[in-house]
Amino acid sequence: MRDRLDADSVRRWCIGTLAALRRNRQEIDALNVFPVADSDTGTNLVLTLQAAVETLDGDTARDVWGAMARGALLGARGNSGMILSQLLAGAADALPVGTPVRGRALAAALEAAVAAGYAAVVEPVEGTVLSVAGAAARGAVAADSDDLAAVSSAALRAARLALEDTPAQLAALGLPDVVDAGGRGLVVMLDVLDAVVRGAAIDYSSPPAHGPLPVTGKQEGWEVQYLLDVAGDADVLIAGLRSRLAAVGDSVVVACADPRAGVWTVHVHADDIGAALEAGLLAGRPHRVVVTPLMVDPDKTVQPSSPAYDRVVVAIVPGAGLAQLFAAAGAVPVADVDALVDTVERTGASEVVLLPNDGAHAAAAAAAARAAGPGRTVSVLHTRSPVQGIAALAVAAAGRPFRDDVVAMAEAAAATRSAEVVVADRAGLTVVGPCDVGDVLALVDGDVVAIGADVAGVARDLLDRLLNAGGELVTLVTGAEAPPGLGDALNAHLHTRWPFCEVHLLDGGQPRSALLIGVE
Repeated sequence: MRDRLDADSVRRWCIGTLAALRRNRQEIDALNVFPVADSDTGTNLVLTLQAAVETLDGDTARDVWGAMARGALLGARGNSGMILSQLLAGAADALPVGTPVRGRALAAALEAAVAAGYAAVVEPVEGTVLSVAGAAARGAVAADSDDLAAVSSAALRAARLALEDTPAQLAALGLPDVVDAGGRGLVVMLDVLDAVVRGAAIDYSSPPAHGPLPVTGKQEGWEVQYLLDVAGDADVLIAGLRSRLAAVGDSVVVACADPRAGVWTVHVHADDIGAALEAGLLAGRPHRVVVTPLMVDPDKTVQPSSPAYDRVVVAIVPGAGLAQLFAAAGAVPVADVDALVDTVERTGASEVVLLPNDGAHAAAAAAAARAAGPGRTVSVLHTRSPVQGIAALAVAAAGRPFRDDVVAMAEAAAATRSAEVVVADRAGLTVVGPCDVGDVLALVDGDVVAIGADVAGVARDLLDRLLNAGGELVTLVTGAEAPPGLGDALNAHLHTRWPFCEVHLLDGGQPRSALLIGVE
């Protein structure tokens, strides 16, 4: 029985876990239904741990655990491998320096692991490995002991119970009645850890290596992974990256693999490989790119019926933040005009309002309205900016006649003056003079009205200009390229200079405009 974790015990745990995952690989592959039923979770966990085993250097438990985490992060495979590597990294960072790793230190490390795991996943889902990890951490903390064996056993028990709950949680998503594959892999890891702590014999035997279970079915996109060298303000660059990836796909996991070298590891499921890579190029240099087709097993996928709505609003919105805002307001967001016709059809709605939210999209929205099938009424509101779309949605009411609702939404949009602040990406001549690359432009209803050098300064002057003509409600939507603190600074300026204005500050994450402004 061990009373503390040392370098040797962490090595034995890592190597023993790899062997156990290899023995259980086919079982875990067969359980794999979320996020995609592609039967490779067990294989991906094996490959991730294999990368970790190859880097087990260090003289202390913290050193070896940290090396294990770095190896796993750099060699992570699949959604499950990415999350597992981040759990390891979070725990490693929380281990004590210069003091023994006993029960309470292990419990604290497991808590930190869960926080890191949730932080890395853009849209966490309960009933997955994160839920099992959370239960393990809570069990370890509840043990309230410095006895290492008591804590490891409590964590294992809690994880096993949480794993038994995952079928019900996944069933709520319309998935088959099986335990979560990633959660099953984590229980294997905790089982080996508990055996190491108790001094039990570790089985290091492994079956011959072979690939994942063959999947016969249709391809549903691509799994794209790469390492990303980031130079500059990582907080800002990575926040923008997460927003862009969320707009092009799902199962987004972004985690720091090596803070000193500025290396991040990126994972996304997407239909457009190029868009997934371009999202990374805006934040740094992608390398070690791995692209895998997502082959979905139809026998393991339950397709929930799509609800049909009598009336729906479909809006074109750039940026994941804006998409979330419009979805929360009851609209169906789409990223580009090409998706309009298909989205209108998929809603099954008999009455549809289209919000192009950009003058350049008006013609495509009108074409989508004309292409609507029989028995469907489609009306296009000529919103020139997302802030006008937000104003229109604020007054939408499905309970009143369609025509009356469209008129009310159109009036709200028309009553909203729209403006934006953008950074010029090319030199040119505007109505107020020439501009160079990097100049900050203030636009009102699409026309340049001022040129400056500082985003915050140009935005303040633009707000004052708009409010001098009147206004009671100001909506500020910050973009992916907005400087840190811009929204808060402008909010403070408005409360000081225009104290009677109501201010709504939103994080839109739009790629082009540093700031969108609406004044009503």
